[in-house]
Amino acid sequence: MAASRCLAGDGPADALRGVALDRLDDCRSAGADPELATVLVSDDPADRTFMDRKHDLCAEAGIDTRRIDLPPDATAERVYRTVADLGADPSVTALFVQVPLPEHVDELEVRRRIPPEKDVDCFHPANVGRLVAGDPRVRPVTSRAVERLLDAHDVRIAGRDAVVVGRGTAIGVPLAQLCCRRDATVTVCHSRTRDLGAKTRAADLLVTAAGTPGLIDGSMVSGGVVVVDVSVNRVSGGVVGDVDAASVDEKAAARTPVPGGVGPLTMACLLDNVVAVTADAAGVDDQSR
Repeated sequence: MAASRCLAGDGPADALRGVALDRLDDCRSAGADPELATVLVSDDPADRTFMDRKHDLCAEAGIDTRRIDLPPDATAERVYRTVADLGADPSVTALFVQVPLPEHVDELEVRRRIPPEKDVDCFHPANVGRLVAGDPRVRPVTSRAVERLLDAHDVRIAGRDAVVVGRGTAIGVPLAQLCCRRDATVTVCHSRTRDLGAKTRAADLLVTAAGTPGLIDGSMVSGGVVVVDVSVNRVSGGVVGDVDAASVDEKAAARTPVPGGVGPLTMACLLDNVVAVTADAAGVDDQSR
């Protein structure tokens, strides 16, 4: 088989950023000015880099931000209070909390403290429920990015046998829900899955969000599969996804690169969601969504 088709994200990301900036102008014309607040409870360099990108993105658009970085040993009460205080601040129109959180911090308690109307990543339980019910207030940025990327490259989702590797609440579960909503038959794999390769070989759409470099190689996919690699794993010499690109490309029909695939669109979707929740709270009509 010829080398797989590259599903690059830069072009679709540029297009969405343009739409978001137009919406931003509409917001400001109506007197609504976004401000994104973020909370990071980690000292992992990769987590800090991801948060840097979010703030740089907003700075490029002229959106004010507020960043709270807490050490991983911060008490759970301090984390809950920080999120609640930001949520109650009227100048903050959008709120994002980086996950995963340290084990001693109850993620559900954090989710509950994010006001649904300021939630930019479908984190609050009420927003998750609306998403599952088919009436989303806001869409998770990564699943939005995957959907827009596949649509931009005319990759059909409906009717496919989709396998999602990873069941994290922030990425894996929303990705599985996306595939199901778009009429794929969905299998979710995780660390307790027996014979992962048998499951992934059954896929004609494989989405990985496990955070494990080289987890999927060419022996674990079938010919003609479309592979969406969501993970960004830092290794010596750069970043890689979950997929061993060289061996998988011998069989795949198409694959997202890492970097340059889902990542750029995820950032664009975050920008769009920041503007959207601000517009919704201010009652600014937006017919484009």
